[in-house]
Amino acid sequence: MTDRKSELAANLEQVEERISTACTAAGRKREEVTLIVVTKTYPASDVRLLAELGVRHVAENRDQDAAPKAAESAGLPISWHFVGQLQTNKVRSVASYADIVQSVDRAKLVTALSTAATGAGRELGCLIQVALDAGSGERGERGGVAPDGIEELAARVAGAPGLRLDGLMTVAPLVGPYEGRQREAFGRLVELSSRLRAAHPAANMVSAGMSADLEQAVAAGATHVRVGTAVLGVRPRLG
Repeated sequence: MTDRKSELAANLEQVEERISTACTAAGRKREEVTLIVVTKTYPASDVRLLAELGVRHVAENRDQDAAPKAAESAGLPISWHFVGQLQTNKVRSVASYADIVQSVDRAKLVTALSTAATGAGRELGCLIQVALDAGSGERGERGGVAPDGIEELAARVAGAPGLRLDGLMTVAPLVGPYEGRQREAFGRLVELSSRLRAAHPAANMVSAGMSADLEQAVAAGATHVRVGTAVLGVRPRLG
């Protein structure tokens, strides 16, 4: 085993232990939580090593990095998640490799994703990104729709050709009433997910929590956690 593969294996083991411990504390089964490894700034060679170590879900937040990395990783048994703010001029590219877009937050993006997915002959999973720091009709500091906009946007996704409504995603707010209160923020997302499932029963994904706060996300009921640094190491500065 190479040094890098050994490093990743050790890090994955530690993250696995954290998730398992959090699940036990919350009275949940380990299989209720899916690990998504966020590979941004790291090379396709790391994606290959992660796949060899059993990782099945990876995420990127910038198309210019993700597209070539996904191409280099073609054939690996992994699903690609796009988690960054997505501009409509990048949609066609993202729809060619992403399995799930976790950052759907406006009607214009739904239309563009639908056109791109149908053009590529693919079905694209979509999560509505919820901004818990946004007021009615606003978008969040880091993207996302205000909670009162979920229902309308979800209906658009559910009715759009080539798209599949999979659930909700959030990023712990840096401002507003949930600042520094990750557990409460993630609990709010789970409440919103329960309401969403009343109209869309299959939309059961709840993506929340990262390296620093995955335990709070698991405790709140998240089904997916997005972990980068704890698996891959501290990212180099982008120049």
